[in-house]
Amino acid sequence: MLAAVTARFASDPTDTSEITSEKTAILLLASSTCVAGSFWVALYLVVFGWGLTAALPLSFVIIVGTSLIVAHVTTNHYYAVYGQIICIIYVTAFIQWSIGGVFDSGFVMAWAATGPLTALMFLSTRESVFWFLTFLLNLVVTLAFSSTFADRALDVTDDTRLLFFALNLGVSSLVVFVFARYFVAAALKERSRANRLLLNVLPRQIAETLKASDETIAQQFDSVSVLFADVVGSTPLFADLEPTEVVDWLNEVFSALDEVVERHGLEKLRTMGDNYMVAAGVPVTRDDHAHAITACALSMIEATQRIPARNGKRIGFRFGINSGPVVAGVIGKSKFHYDMWGDTVNIASRMESHGEVDRLQVSNATYELIKDRFECVPRGPVNVKGKGEMKTWFVSGPKSG
Repeated sequence: MLAAVTARFASDPTDTSEITSEKTAILLLASSTCVAGSFWVALYLVVFGWGLTAALPLSFVIIVGTSLIVAHVTTNHYYAVYGQIICIIYVTAFIQWSIGGVFDSGFVMAWAATGPLTALMFLSTRESVFWFLTFLLNLVVTLAFSSTFADRALDVTDDTRLLFFALNLGVSSLVVFVFARYFVAAALKERSRANRLLLNVLPRQIAETLKASDETIAQQFDSVSVLFADVVGSTPLFADLEPTEVVDWLNEVFSALDEVVERHGLEKLRTMGDNYMVAAGVPVTRDDHAHAITACALSMIEATQRIPARNGKRIGFRFGINSGPVVAGVIGKSKFHYDMWGDTVNIASRMESHGEVDRLQVSNATYELIKDRFECVPRGPVNVKGKGEMKTWFVSGPKSG
């Protein structure tokens, strides 16, 4: 119930997740202080009767409550932010002066410290400094004229002073703690989400390196294996489908491939259109990279064949692998991309493009690394663009035993 109410407060369809979080926070903060203000109205009525001291917290509740309504109607939560900051700094100072100073009021200005903190949470650093200086000015005035206020103090017993002090310091500290915890939790949630998004485009080791340093990330790998997979005949396959149907179908297929790659402990480097690229041996080297990526490719073929047909059609892939040296690194400043370059990558792409549907074609370099564990059928020389004739193999499956 509470989540539903906070989600609707000052909501706008264009709100980002950060703005929604801010709106939820100011709603909870301002509502909490209004509840506390109502309690102080009742407390001051009991102790002092009706007068300026009881009217001041009532004015706080009315002004801040109204600012929440205006913020909700206009979908601009800053009305509530400024209403909260101004009232908590000034109204608490006036309450303290009306009672008689620092000690007679039980240091009600402890509440005013939440004003600069609120500004720090929602506003710029420059504005936060202004409100902090405003708070300090009120504090200096209070201390400088404390004796003057004390001479005009209301009749307050020692026990009442202690009660005021305990309530003012305890409840204001509780409010600060709760909302500081809220923002810390929100920050941790956003950081976790950002990390997940970063890991969707970069390998974990590269992501950690990138977060720790702004230096260029580039490495030479002497022996890795690269797999390319591509949808066969995508243009006629998707011609009769709506755009949403195409995306939904590809999402189903690539999600299945992602699951296979993750299960085999390999790195998906990119998906471009209907082309899929996987690597083994980067960014962490491994001696069995060719075996690992071949086993992964065979599992990918099985996974794609299990995907149900749509409109009487099914998606078919060509798969190609090559092994050898590459250079790998991160390119881009605002949008990062981990990629590999070199002849090894180009030949892997050719193994796919010159392959056959639902079959895994490998270069001779990969064959030499996997022939002890996988059954391979020679295809014979294949004329590869830019390379001439190359000896290639189809992998039919793992060797028995």
